[in-house]
Amino acid sequence: MDLIKKLWRARKLILVVLIPLSLLPLPLIHPTSEACCAYVLIVTAVYWVSEAVPLGAAALVPAFLYPLFGVLKSSEVATEYCKDTTLLLMGVICLAASIEKWNLHKRIALRMVMIAGAKPGMLVLGFMCCTVFLSMWLSNTSTTAMVMPIAEAVLQQLISTGLPTVETNGTGRKASKASLGQLSLKQTNGHLPSVSRHTHYTLGHNQGLSFSGAQKVTHYTCSSSLVQTAISMPEPKKEKESKDSRYPTKRDHMICKCLSLSITYAATIGGLITITGTSTNLIFAEQFNNRYPDAKVINFGTWFIFSFPIAIILLLLTWVWLHFLFLGCNFRETCSLSKKRKTRREILSERKIHDEYIKLGPISYPEVVTGVFFILMTLLWFTREPGFVPGWTSLFQKKGYRTDATVSVLLGFLLFLIPARRPFSRAPRTTAGDGSAERDPDPMAPMITWKDFQNLMPWEIVILVGGGYALAAGCKVSGLSVWIGRQLEPMSGLPPWMVTLLACLLVSAVTEFASNPATLTVFLPILSALSETLQINPLHTLIPATMCVSFGVMLPVGNPPNAIVFSYGHVQISDMVKAGFGVNLIGVLVVMLAIMTWGVPLFNLTEFPEWAIDRNVTGSL
Repeated sequence: MDLIKKLWRARKLILVVLIPLSLLPLPLIHPTSEACCAYVLIVTAVYWVSEAVPLGAAALVPAFLYPLFGVLKSSEVATEYCKDTTLLLMGVICLAASIEKWNLHKRIALRMVMIAGAKPGMLVLGFMCCTVFLSMWLSNTSTTAMVMPIAEAVLQQLISTGLPTVETNGTGRKASKASLGQLSLKQTNGHLPSVSRHTHYTLGHNQGLSFSGAQKVTHYTCSSSLVQTAISMPEPKKEKESKDSRYPTKRDHMICKCLSLSITYAATIGGLITITGTSTNLIFAEQFNNRYPDAKVINFGTWFIFSFPIAIILLLLTWVWLHFLFLGCNFRETCSLSKKRKTRREILSERKIHDEYIKLGPISYPEVVTGVFFILMTLLWFTREPGFVPGWTSLFQKKGYRTDATVSVLLGFLLFLIPARRPFSRAPRTTAGDGSAERDPDPMAPMITWKDFQNLMPWEIVILVGGGYALAAGCKVSGLSVWIGRQLEPMSGLPPWMVTLLACLLVSAVTEFASNPATLTVFLPILSALSETLQINPLHTLIPATMCVSFGVMLPVGNPPNAIVFSYGHVQISDMVKAGFGVNLIGVLVVMLAIMTWGVPLFNLTEFPEWAIDRNVTGSL
């Protein structure tokens, strides 16, 4: 048993050593470029899927194995690790750092939740909407980490206002412990009344007691000569949780589960909308533009037009599914906006959210600047090459020099220069971080510092994406992608929609156990070769696969937002599997609907494009 334990502890080291050694006969027996490239690809893929080494470290494997096996020169591999998308990501991270530093994300989230209200159904929908919006521009992990503490504060307020079960006092009547928290005792005779463990309230002479009931506030005044008076308030019947549960009722527990899971799913949905929303979108965009440089069809505008309707449909269907699963089908009760239908607990929850918003104070000058940059960056991305009208790049004589990365890096650079204090301001105060006011010794301190940027910059993702580009370049140069395409020729009899559906289901299953970027990096070259072999527009398979790889939502290890939500302790793995399976299925069906309807005219999917024909002919040669 000791030997087994030691082997289990060293399993990752054993895997790191055994996998390259066991596969070494492949390039030795078949010393061709295809075999050598396949060896590097398999070793890197196994390291990624097993996470035997960190993802960023595994992405460096092609950097030394390709030159050793003579697949690519070291200088050629190095150029693959820094591409246009790296600069795009750096510019976006600068804006994200400013949003976080000046608490603009918290203001947006609280304002949207205040608009939605505290009814359980509307509260969940409000949190989902603000999470989707933030996740469009920030990483899914950062968004979940920002929104969950706000949601947790609301949930704790919900739990505290409904705590405790009903016990029996000395008179045989039921007295609510929950009401204890709302008792307001007014001392008029020199000493406070004592409260026993069995909810007896001992009142002295001429003492007044104010009692807040569950539905309305009732005032009782005790001024008689009685020494002791038992005060009780009947509570409406509630479905009790187990004795050791921290939730007042089972319904409260269901609300906590529903709200927690809705945030991680909404973060995933929001990341689908923009090219920069998640790392898998960036991987797809760069690998596609690398493989098909003449395509010129994937940019911020076209991706947004295609994915935004998907996100809206997914948001609504996911909300309905979670509501049905955890809150039931009574939408009228949980989603009513009428003030008359609000319970005392909902009113207190709204008050808690409003108090958190008031703590932020009036909107500050840095928040305004950040908001302006946010809107400006979005507009410049949309109007660069909208397609249906000439974009602002047409004002320049040389074409093809300016990309979305140009805009993001320019605006990100300006954030390092613009002072965070209003010009000629007499109140040198900041509200960064925890919102506390502190004097800034530097009157020209910029909106963000390099340290702010470094704290958010995901260098591991940058290297991981670079490793994917290096693998794709090796597959292209060695001819491995052409060989893979020839092996997939038996699938030529399948209709395009069937090929796309199989690809979506496959990546959705694999990504439950492997990281999303690693899964997509492995599958993109294979699906590209398959599309070229079957004479299908590559976008018909690549875009749905890219979106479906984000639907790893059934397990805590599926993606970081799942792990963050799971760590709060409101949900169990069985809850995530049950809810995540429905979300996964909904996601695949909605993506298939999109690619078969509005995706067809948007990307001209009915024809095998010239840019893919040229790539196919070049690869064959």
